[in-house]
Amino acid sequence: MSAARDEILARVRAALRDVPASEPADASALPRDYRRTGALSAEARVALFAARCADYRATVRRVAADALPAAIAEALRGRGARRLAIPADLPVNWRVDGVDWVEDHGLSHDELSAVDGVVTGCAVAVAVNGAIVLDGSAAQGRRALTLLPDYHLCVVREEQVVELMPEGIARLADAARAGRPMTIVAGPSATSDIEFNRVEGVHGPRTLDVLVVAG
Repeated sequence: MSAARDEILARVRAALRDVPASEPADASALPRDYRRTGALSAEARVALFAARCADYRATVRRVAADALPAAIAEALRGRGARRLAIPADLPVNWRVDGVDWVEDHGLSHDELSAVDGVVTGCAVAVAVNGAIVLDGSAAQGRRALTLLPDYHLCVVREEQVVELMPEGIARLADAARAGRPMTIVAGPSATSDIEFNRVEGVHGPRTLDVLVVAG
């Protein structure tokens, strides 16, 4: 490990040998000629997100705003989830009847692992890669809340969906300035060993349901 590090640092020093010591690190602007603004319509953007998110083995359903509580109840019934951890500020109309809602006021790791799942909102969703980002703001809670339970139901509003990652990063500027940790979710947690055997649920929820809400 030490030898590899020394070799890498030696290459960096060699590459910077002709740079004057007086030159500031940001003197040379980096080219940023990649696309930073999407061109898709709102409908096409949401449809692309739903398709890409599903490609990662998430279950994605688009619902009207007034049908959201019923969709949440149906998703939880389908998963057999009856005891759900939630951020304390989860909207009241998301808390459907027939479920034991456990607000997170510092639940221990064991307590989070013992619930049937977690329900949250999100900060932004990215159509081009189907990623969902949580930044700890409204209806999202802390990172552990969505990493330890085996099931995650995430509500995404259509207006939270952007086309490109640079647009998503721009929307996270306030969270970055505040120093809030962020979690990028791309389908159920999964990893593969050297023989490409896929194992889900290693670094986060094994199952991800996404409800994309119109209006």
